[in-house]
Amino acid sequence: MTQKAYLAVDMGASSGRHVLGLFDGNILKLEEVYRFDNGPVETDGRLYWDLLGQWTHVRQGLRAAAEKCKQIVSVGVDTWGVDFGLLGRGDELLGNPYHYRDSRTNGMMERAFEIVPREEIFRHTGLQFMQLNTLYQLLAMKLADSPLLEAAETLLMVPDLFHWLLTGAKRNEMTEASTSQFFDPIAGRWSTELLEKFSLPTKILGRIEQPGTSLGPLRKSVADECGLPETKVVLPGTHDTASAVMAVPAASRAGQTPDWCYVSLGTWALMGIESPQPLVNDAVLRLNFTNEGGVGGTTRLLKNIAGLWLVQECRRAWNLAGANFDWEALNKLSAAAKPLQRFVNPDAPEFMAPGDMPEAIAESCRRTGQTPPEGKGEVLRCALESIAMKFRQVFGMCEELAGSRLETIHVVGGGTRNRQLCQAAADACGRRVVAGPIEATAIGNLMMQVLADGGVSSIAEAREVIRRSFPVEEYQPQNTAAWDEAYERFEQAIA
Repeated sequence: MTQKAYLAVDMGASSGRHVLGLFDGNILKLEEVYRFDNGPVETDGRLYWDLLGQWTHVRQGLRAAAEKCKQIVSVGVDTWGVDFGLLGRGDELLGNPYHYRDSRTNGMMERAFEIVPREEIFRHTGLQFMQLNTLYQLLAMKLADSPLLEAAETLLMVPDLFHWLLTGAKRNEMTEASTSQFFDPIAGRWSTELLEKFSLPTKILGRIEQPGTSLGPLRKSVADECGLPETKVVLPGTHDTASAVMAVPAASRAGQTPDWCYVSLGTWALMGIESPQPLVNDAVLRLNFTNEGGVGGTTRLLKNIAGLWLVQECRRAWNLAGANFDWEALNKLSAAAKPLQRFVNPDAPEFMAPGDMPEAIAESCRRTGQTPPEGKGEVLRCALESIAMKFRQVFGMCEELAGSRLETIHVVGGGTRNRQLCQAAADACGRRVVAGPIEATAIGNLMMQVLADGGVSSIAEAREVIRRSFPVEEYQPQNTAAWDEAYERFEQAIA
């Protein structure tokens, strides 16, 4: 097979990158051709995404890719979930999309439950309850009498916006739509009945497409500007976790239940199991798990956990105060601190918004009767070990829902660079951790394009390519007795 080139635009909550994938029929090779910073923009106390700035970076990255390779088969964009933009008459963009950490959704779940009971929302959607979900963002707009909602004719999730800018096609990709909390995972369609109960508009919802769908060629203006006249646009799993889970290098065992779970680790940690069908029952509701769409007709039965957000915010706060810490320096500080001394709940509301994270962690320790951390190393150690303990808690839930023992935890994504957290995850959970590939989201994005192009015939074959192409690192559990004892203190601290 002649080597072919594909391009992933992988946009995370803190950075974005354009990654070329070169596939010769056997091995996938990556080349990052462009990278840019990403994050919220604060204006008058509100948090937004800078969509036009992001679009400028997307086009610059396309030009950088074209300089490396003139013949690129296709391009696809993946991003975070839940956030959206609205188009009005004549496809006019109605403002910048809000950032999911904006405070307008504070208390909005409770307002929603006054209109439609929590259990009924779950029956319609099978989704975990988080105030940042699209449903509560729309409800906040309605209750604030937003003129944007009244003027809206089309709702596009963030990756859908970029695919529209690239092609002119207005489509809603399924894995991203499934994060909204108004998608019916069993029927595979929008839950218009639920939106009608909230008196929210349903006419703004468009056609849902599956990963692997071709949207056609780039707009002529984009193709001419970027030098990619023959490149088409193919939908990956546009929710970044859907692409990351596709890149889990687990071997398929025909007819057998998978004995592994995954953690897609970055700013967020998404931990769950791959299910052949949605699971909408009392146990999933009780555990607040979510049924999100996966590639190849699968369901990502998972739970959101605050991942490296706490550590990222600590670094930001210290560097704003005049330090200049890189990640290696922070890892050394954390490794030198005494282990298993104190814990916080990484998912607590006080850690949700940007702010003075070191002080928020110290205050949480004081409030729960623990000695607050002294020095930066102890703050970091507390954050990382608390995340690992949260993994243990959610891992037990994964085994309950799977109905069997899970032997391996596959950790994928940029967070695998934090070896201390990977080892802590093995120690806390008492299971083997397989870490890698690092660029899982971009790899899953690229391999879906390869699948759409006929380069592989199935998800299982795509995962075989990934196992051949990228190294992994294994961590065996150590000192589990100490972690077992400390877990009781963790549970007390988060009660």
